[in-house]
Amino acid sequence: MITRDTWIEVIRDFQERGLPELVERELEVDLKLPINRATIIMGPRRCGKTYYCFQLIKKLRRKNRYPLYVNLEDNRLSGATVGDLEQMLAIYYEMYPSEKEFYVFLDEVQNVPHWEGFVRRLLDDNVRVFITGSSSKLLSKEIASAMRGRSLSYIMLPFSFTEYLASKGIKVRRYMSLKEKSRLLNMLHEYLEWGGYPECILYPKGREKILKEIIDITIFRDVVERYGVKNIRVLRLLINALINSPEFSIHRFYNFLKSMGVKISKNTLYTYSECLEDIFFVFFLRRFSTSYREIEQTRPKVYLVDNGLLRINGISETRLLENLVFLELYRRCESTKKLFYYKTSDGKEVDFVICGEGVKQLIQVCYDISDYKTKERELKSLVRAAKELNCNNLLVITWDYEAKEEFKGREIKFTPLWRWLLKE
Repeated sequence: MITRDTWIEVIRDFQERGLPELVERELEVDLKLPINRATIIMGPRRCGKTYYCFQLIKKLRRKNRYPLYVNLEDNRLSGATVGDLEQMLAIYYEMYPSEKEFYVFLDEVQNVPHWEGFVRRLLDDNVRVFITGSSSKLLSKEIASAMRGRSLSYIMLPFSFTEYLASKGIKVRRYMSLKEKSRLLNMLHEYLEWGGYPECILYPKGREKILKEIIDITIFRDVVERYGVKNIRVLRLLINALINSPEFSIHRFYNFLKSMGVKISKNTLYTYSECLEDIFFVFFLRRFSTSYREIEQTRPKVYLVDNGLLRINGISETRLLENLVFLELYRRCESTKKLFYYKTSDGKEVDFVICGEGVKQLIQVCYDISDYKTKERELKSLVRAAKELNCNNLLVITWDYEAKEEFKGREIKFTPLWRWLLKE
């Protein structure tokens, strides 16, 4: 049981300490939802979920609010129960009796068994609740069930390029000098290679060790602890295959393991890959089709949650560029439900299909199109897909080429990566 004095100490410690300097994140969460639901912030470990809570708390403090923030990984709160949380709330009400609106932030809430009932009671009392937690233990499908439809979930990823520039104190002007543009491209190249994990940006000398730790410790701990994975060797081989395979086939990987004398079922491999997707380590992008069955049966393309995880494994710049574009599209689409890749009837591939009411845009990613044959190949794929999918919004994202051109009767826009990332 957590003592009363401990709770007072925990609450006071947070209220009296200053919040760290923060990089303003682009994720927009409404502090005053017009509906009675908890706000859930999910995402991979170390992407900045806790600091995002601090960002929201700063906004409230400017309005002279005193939100309750509790990190349930605090060693003083080890073994906390729902009863302890009830006591915490009563003490908070005593300490701030004049508060008219109550805001409660629960960090790593999954450490308290049966926390869902406590949160639902808070909502019944019109308390505004914000929750973060380890993505391996706080999954959207579980929240929907546990909260009985009384939550809104948001996904946070490592820094976008805009956030990356903000962390460096760089503001991009509409009209840049040659020197400013060169500096921007240098920054983009670093971001392309090393990604957006906040710790890697703050401590570039240690970024390779940090990224390896994310793979070697965080990922394995999440998967092993949650799912009881016993075959660590297969898990390591699977992660290595996903990192090194633009497209992934369970059947092909199963045969590879079989040839090595490794015994494991296909169902287990499907479970392992789903685990890695659940913890936001990897994303699987399906091929577009008008048939749901065909979509599910296609071989998915593989993208990782951060380019740095690819970089430390020696992946080419071409794939790094495509992975970066995928992550930005994921942020904008907020999932992969409206995002696909496409293969034409003659086997040509288009990197991304964005859907809404029908196909809204086709995107091809090409690092360098100075070679005529490369350019022609990419444009032929795009135009063929445009004809088959009846789409005229065609975009090619390049490293630094910008133009509008006509190809086989279709207008195609070429946009440099930096401009597209900055939403210009």
